[in-house]
Amino acid sequence: MFFARAAEKGNAPFLWHKSGGAWHSQSWAEVAQQVASLAAALKAQGLKPGDPVMLVSENRPEFCVADLAVMAAGCITVPTYTTNTTRDHQHILTDSGARAVIVSTAKLAQALMPAVVRSQASFIIGMEPLRGAQGTCACHLWSDLLAAYPADVDAIAAAQTATRNDQACIIYTSGTGGAPRGVMQHHGAILANVEGAGTIVAEDFGWGEEVFLSFLPLSHAYEHSGGQFLPMLLGGQIYYAEGLEKLASNIEEARPTIMVVVPRLFEVLRTRILKSIEKQGKFPTYLLAQALRIASKEQGGKTSVLDLPMKLLLSRTLVPKIRARFGGRLKALVSGGAPLNPDVGLFFHAMGLTLLQGYGQTEAGPVVSCNRPAAGIAMDTVGPPLDGVEVRIAEDGEILVRGELVMHGYWRNPAETEKALKDGWLHTGDIGEFDAKGRIRITDRKKDLIVNDKGDNVSPQKVEGMLTLQSEIGQAMVHGDRRPYLVGLVVPDAEWTREWAAAQEGVIEGLEANPAYMAALRAAVDRVNDDLSVIERVRRFILADEPFGIDNEEMTPSMKIRRHVIRKRYADRLDGLYKG
Repeated sequence: MFFARAAEKGNAPFLWHKSGGAWHSQSWAEVAQQVASLAAALKAQGLKPGDPVMLVSENRPEFCVADLAVMAAGCITVPTYTTNTTRDHQHILTDSGARAVIVSTAKLAQALMPAVVRSQASFIIGMEPLRGAQGTCACHLWSDLLAAYPADVDAIAAAQTATRNDQACIIYTSGTGGAPRGVMQHHGAILANVEGAGTIVAEDFGWGEEVFLSFLPLSHAYEHSGGQFLPMLLGGQIYYAEGLEKLASNIEEARPTIMVVVPRLFEVLRTRILKSIEKQGKFPTYLLAQALRIASKEQGGKTSVLDLPMKLLLSRTLVPKIRARFGGRLKALVSGGAPLNPDVGLFFHAMGLTLLQGYGQTEAGPVVSCNRPAAGIAMDTVGPPLDGVEVRIAEDGEILVRGELVMHGYWRNPAETEKALKDGWLHTGDIGEFDAKGRIRITDRKKDLIVNDKGDNVSPQKVEGMLTLQSEIGQAMVHGDRRPYLVGLVVPDAEWTREWAAAQEGVIEGLEANPAYMAALRAAVDRVNDDLSVIERVRRFILADEPFGIDNEEMTPSMKIRRHVIRKRYADRLDGLYKG
């Protein structure tokens, strides 16, 4: 798909990055030359078809080049998060069996290199110079390799033998068992996803000169498919955002037509827009209230001709100003990765912006369904399945998915694969239903995986298991679904508590009010946080009233904690940890 698009588009701009205060583009032809050269270089270093190659990089043009080059060499890309710890990198290197590593900067290499030197990887490539890189594997500079292998693009393109059924990448996602599992995505899974999404763009919005602003981590399946390969299918352009703090200005500069975003960003933007409107005085605030009122009626199918004058006024006052903040040519904001609050969706609809909520998971390419204007947008649904995707609801309400988009399994993990894939159907672990118009409505999550407000997946069992390894902590439960960070509920270890109290010549009762006691527990939590990535760290915690047990129905007979029971009991106190 990439080489075909590059041949068509030639010198048209493709990838954009900002440096020195200005945006710079690389054409399709230039990117194709880099992809071909790097693919030739990888082969020359001894890589064989099917070899995994780990990719650690922030969003930048080189990520796209590296990803495509690895695939063009017949190898398998293993994209990983830039927030990973050395321990995380070690697990993925060992589990994937990566034969080589590509990393962007010396800063990211600091956590990566200790894991690389203990791995089977034979060489590492730095997009930028890697200061102090050493160990048993060879180290190459990106620019040197490209210069040394001026490959013929047509020859590299003609040499492609991969089919839609062949593996393209391994994307690691947190599992309920603790260690991240590698999802085997084949070329057909990604292509089926982008073809389904491309149909929505073409049929509901009209296929034009599409411009994307890449912001979410490209190691996340959502951005990998939706923010990188979908633009390729559409022959569009990709601008790489500079970061959250500059996102608002980047949007106005890039003027995207489509943005793939997680709910948390929509919530932040909504808050900023609301504050801005309120500062402008009573009349703009009145207009906002009217816009929300009309949008709510339209969502309920209760439109009225009496609202037409107000809609006309809004279309000439409030709405153009808001649209201008998004560049003025936005066709759709696409929300995925975590559940979207319907009120947030309603707000953007009221502002004249089309917000589409989708649903899926890494194991399904990752997009299963998406709202689309042609089917009618309902903010409490995630839309109908994409073309070519079968979805049915099991007897227990679980959403089952079948089609080319479904993964081939978990890398080197037949036990987990057998649980997830049964008779060709992916068991998503989510509970849902179809509405009268065939749109999927998610009603609950069957599995325990925590999805924070940015769409990041966190395995609670992993964090809880590490907490209870500390001598001070007997039991623990972490909480943070749809929240900005994790908080914890801790049951102090009874024996440690007795010993601590004896050493302090104090009594056990009322220790939660003892600053020294709480500081000791905080130190235990902090030790665990040191070995966790940013999204997994427990920021704050409270103490449980009593141990989790079978008698108080907080544990099952098989000694698994009953999260819904515990969350209900401590809901107010856990929620209180997010205040102040």
